[in-house]
Amino acid sequence: MGMPPIDLNWLAVIAAALSAFLLGGIWYGPLFKKAWCAEAGVDPDTTPRHPARIFATAFACSFLAALIFAVFLGNEASAADGFGAGFTVGLFFVATSFGINYAFAQRSLKLWTIDAGYHILQFCLYGLILGAWH
Repeated sequence: MGMPPIDLNWLAVIAAALSAFLLGGIWYGPLFKKAWCAEAGVDPDTTPRHPARIFATAFACSFLAALIFAVFLGNEASAADGFGAGFTVGLFFVATSFGINYAFAQRSLKLWTIDAGYHILQFCLYGLILGAWH
């Protein structure tokens, strides 16, 4: 059973991956930085070790997620279809998977809500961009 070939818009995939950085800068910056740091036990005033490695890893993961999501959506999805698929994947695949890990790690509901909210919106943006830009 094979899939039909998909003609990917590589610029849309890159834009979708970059949208995760824009969203993350807002989400984990002015919106939730203090709350997230307090819940995660992170000092908001310290610079992480090896920030270049952290950002490179984050971009590589965002790019792979956007790429595979583009394949998942296919060429026929509209912006609305993409947004809906992104919401479904973000909530029912990513956020629930985080929920399992956070339950066993005994992390707070507040931290899960912040992180899950980011990933739900991340995939909504992926779907919107990929569905709108064929």
